[in-house]
Order: sequence, then structure tokens, then C-alpha cells
Amino acid sequence: MKHFATQEWVDFVNHVASNDQQEAMQKHLATGCKRCTETVSLWQKVSKTAAVEVSYQPPPDSVRLAKAAFVTSGLAQTKKESKGLIEVLFDSFQQPALAGARSVVIGTRQMLYRADPFQIDIQIEPKLGSNRLVITGQLLDLSHPGVIGRDIQVTLSNHRGSTVLAATNQFGEFSGEVENSGDLELSIPGEGEKPIVISLRNALGNLQGGKS
Repeated sequence: MKHFATQEWVDFVNHVASNDQQEAMQKHLATGCKRCTETVSLWQKVSKTAAVEVSYQPPPDSVRLAKAAFVTSGLAQTKKESKGLIEVLFDSFQQPALAGARSVVIGTRQMLYRADPFQIDIQIEPKLGSNRLVITGQLLDLSHPGVIGRDIQVTLSNHRGSTVLAATNQFGEFSGEVENSGDLELSIPGEGEKPIVISLRNALGNLQGGKS
């Protein structure tokens, strides 16, 4: 009896195999092949788990506690030699997709930056039914562990004449939306007179609708 490879069953579960292949594999399952039935069952569970993870959003209070713990743990402390540099600590678009879940489309991007004296958490997502991006984030002051950056002016610009100003609240959070031009930029006051400027060009990759 011919058995199909694991990758073929992954494509079968994600409905990306050809119609002929899907039909042949369905007939194979109908023969009662225990080995292949167990493989399909496993990858169906993986696919369902991935679908749930995409839509999961942790409670805001839990996120704030986790960020505060990260800062006070000392893991977020900048090295002297990297002072003044903007460092990407995390980018969800650079993380490998979960095996067996290649067909899942993620429309939100999460990024974490370190730039003296701040740690900057940014989330970008498209606004449904429009060519606008919704940007939310939070600032933490690394020079004073446990201190949240509040009342700080955040500037969002798309370099096409649209600029949005937002101030952080008591939790260091900010929010704004801007026309998606494909050339987004975020700026906050830095040490001295030099601002911290983060380029968010092509913010949502192939998922964005703006022109680059």
C-alpha cells in the first residue's frame, strides 16, 4: 500500500494540494490506513491551534505587567557600546511560520525596538475598508527601570503630507492612524535635541495596500 509523505498531508489539511491529489488522498484514507489517518489527525490539530493563536490577544493588563517585568529583570538594559543605536528586539514578520500552517494569513505586525532611553513596543494593522494603518504602541523608560514613558509626544508621518501627533497616556501608550503611503515613519524626542526616528517603510509587507 502506498503511503503519502508528511508534507503531502500538510498540504492536504491546508487545502493547497491539487484537486486530483486531494481526491487520491481522500480515497487512501477511506481504505482505513491507520498510519496516514494518524498523520492527518495530528496536522489537523496543528492547523486548528495555529488558527486560534492568530486571533488571540492577551489582556492589556497582562501585557503591561509582562513588559514591566522584562524591564526590571535587567534583560532590557542597553549596553554602553550600543548607546544611541536603534535596535530591533522583535519583529513578528521575521518569525518563522508554524510548521503545517503555511496558509494562515496574519494581518497585524508586532515590533519591539530599543533606542536610548526607551523600549518601544509597536503594533501596526490595516483599518478595514480603507487604505489607512492603525498604529498603537507603548514606551518604557530603560534609564529608570519600571518607569513608564508618559506625556511623550509621538509623531507619525507617511511622507505624503499626512502627519499625526499623539501623546502617551499614563501607561505610556499611544495610538493613531494614518494614510498608508508605504513610507511610514515614527519619531519621538530623544536625549538632547536629536529625535529618535524609526522607519516603518513597507509596514505590512505584501499585505498592505499602500503604494511604495
